[in-house]
Order: sequence, then C-alpha cells, then structure tokens
Amino acid sequence: MVRDDAPTYFSKIAALVATRSTCIKQHVGAILVKDKHIISTGYNGAPQNVSHCSEETCLRQTLGSLEKSYLCRGVHAEQNAIIQAALHGTSTQGTVLYTTHFPCMACVKILINAGIQEIVYQREYDMDNDTKMGLLREAGVKIRKVVI
Repeated sequence: MVRDDAPTYFSKIAALVATRSTCIKQHVGAILVKDKHIISTGYNGAPQNVSHCSEETCLRQTLGSLEKSYLCRGVHAEQNAIIQAALHGTSTQGTVLYTTHFPCMACVKILINAGIQEIVYQREYDMDNDTKMGLLREAGVKIRKVVI
C-alpha cells in the first residue's frame, strides 16, 4: 500500500467531511490544517438549531450554482470550518484550507480575513471570476488543485 502525501490525505478527509452535508444540491467539505494537524472541519448546510435543507425549504433547487445565491439558507463549508475553530478558541492564522470545491467570492473574502495562507481544492468553481482571483493574489494566498 502506498502512503498518501499530505495534500492527498487531507483532501480525502475533506471529501469524507462533505458526506455530512445537509444541502440537497451539492455536498461540500472543508478542513483547516495547521502544522499538519486538523484544527477544524466544516460542511455546508442549514445553521444549527434550524431544520435541514429539503425540497420544501430550498429556494434554489432549480437554479444554477451562481444564480440568486442570496436565497440559500445554508452556511458554506469554509464558513463552518472557521466558525468551529472560533467556537473552540483556535486561531486560523497561517492555516491551509483543504476543500472539495473552490470557494465562492463571499468565502474568499472571509478566508483572507481569517488568515488562511493556502487553499487546496478538488473541484473548480467560478474560476474565471477575475475579482475573486485578484483578491487572492493580492492577499498572497496560495492556490493548489489536487486530484484524488
């Protein structure tokens, strides 16, 4: 058996975390890693103490992924990973985000402010967004795609 390198190992864990998602459209998982140790995980879905997303509650089920995103009642996986770190008093400064999907524009801004130094992703999402990519470049956030 061949041992996975660290990016593959953590990316596989992010994919496993995505299986906890309660979104009916897309399952996304994210983990924050500092010094090769997982400090938090997150998956997309409805906020705590709110019913899970369903065909009855999802206002975007027939829309494209970038269409009317403001109608989504879910919290993104990257946001939940940062929230979990904060709830447990763990700094996200200097961490690496491993995620199943490249972050959206809103999450990119949050990740920059949270001090994330690198994003390792598996699936592309809105990669032609020049503003989003420019923010990441200007902030010095490294970007790497991993195929698992």
